[in-house]
Amino acid sequence: MTDMHRGPVVEINLDNLSYNLDLIKGRVIDRPIFPVVKADAYGHGAVEISRRLIDCGINTLAVAYISEAVELRKAGINNPVIVLFDPEISEDILQYGLIPVINSMESAKVLSDLAVKQGSEIGVHVNVDTGMGRLGFNFEDVKRELTGIAALEGIRIIGLMSHFSDADLADRALAAGQIKRFSEISAYLQEKGINPVCHIANSAAIMTLPESYLDAVRPGLLLYGCNPYSSVKVKPLMSIKTQLLAVRKIKKGASVSYGRTFITMRDSLVGVLPIGYADGFIRAASNNAEVIVRGKRAPVIGRICMDLTMVDLTDVEGVKESDEVVIVGSQGDEFISVEELALNAGTIAYEIFTSIGLRNRRVYTGSN
Repeated sequence: MTDMHRGPVVEINLDNLSYNLDLIKGRVIDRPIFPVVKADAYGHGAVEISRRLIDCGINTLAVAYISEAVELRKAGINNPVIVLFDPEISEDILQYGLIPVINSMESAKVLSDLAVKQGSEIGVHVNVDTGMGRLGFNFEDVKRELTGIAALEGIRIIGLMSHFSDADLADRALAAGQIKRFSEISAYLQEKGINPVCHIANSAAIMTLPESYLDAVRPGLLLYGCNPYSSVKVKPLMSIKTQLLAVRKIKKGASVSYGRTFITMRDSLVGVLPIGYADGFIRAASNNAEVIVRGKRAPVIGRICMDLTMVDLTDVEGVKESDEVVIVGSQGDEFISVEELALNAGTIAYEIFTSIGLRNRRVYTGSN
C-alpha cells in the first residue's frame, strides 16, 4: 500500500481510463471524441489524464478556461484544445493556439479585433442555446448572429456545439427537441457554405442517444468511470485511501465530534481518520457515509471536521492504528463507489470528484 502518513492519497488508474475510452470508441465508431478535461480533469489531474488520452489516439481536448489550456501547453501538450466558455479573452488564445467557443457577438468581435491586430485567423466553435438556458446564442437569434460572425475579419467558424439541459437525458422528448433545433442551425450553416464540426452528445447521450452523435462527441463523466446506465459497465479511475490516525475506546453515552450529533449507544471503538472537508470529504456526508477497514464497512459518526473524520470500528475485528481505510474504492469483498458516497452526501459525483482532488496527493497506476 502507498505510504499515507501525510494524509489521504487519491489513486488514479490510467488503464481504466483507456478501457472507458475504448468503450466510447466502440459506440461512436469513427467519430472524433473531444474528452472534457476541465476542472483538472474532474479532479483526476488534467495533465496526466490528457497524456494518456493522447497516447490512446485522442486528438482534441476540451477545457473550461484559458488558464486550464495554458497548463496543458506548459506541460508539453500541443494538441488542439477547445476552450468552452472563458469570458476573459486574451492574446493567450493566439500565443498558445487555442480554439475558443463563442457564446456572444461581443466575444466574437473581441476575437476578431485580436486576430486582425496579430495578422492572424482564429478558428472558433459557436455555442447555440437549444434549451439549456445557460450560455450560447439564443436559438431565435442565432441565424442572424452566425451571419454576422461569418463576416468578421480574422474569424473562421470551424465548430458548432450545444449542451443538453438534462444531464441524464431522462426526458427523451426534450432531448429530441434540442437535437432538432441544433440540426436546423447546422443545416443553415451548410447552406451558407460553412461546414463546422457539430457536437452536442455528452456522456449520457453517448450511452443512450445514438442520433445525437453527429460529427463528434464530448464525454466527461463517462471517461472517469461513472455511468448511470447499468447496461454497460465502465471502470472507475479514482480510489481514495488513508490510514487510521488513532483508535480510541469511547464509553456508552459519549458524544463524538462537534455539535453532539452522534451519541454512542454502547461502549465503542472509534477510529480517527486524517481526512476532512478540507480534503474534499464533504461535511454533508457526516453520519451518512461509510468507509472500509479490514474488509468491513464502518460508518462515519459525528460531523466531519476540517481535517479529521471519526468512524465506528466497534464491529471491526483486529483493527489497529495505521490500518488502511478506503473512502472510495475496494478492499476485500467490499466496494464503495463515488456515486454511493455522493448519494450519502446528498450531492452528485461531479462534486465529489472535483472536491477530493484539490489538497490530496495523487498516485497514478497502470501500464505505460
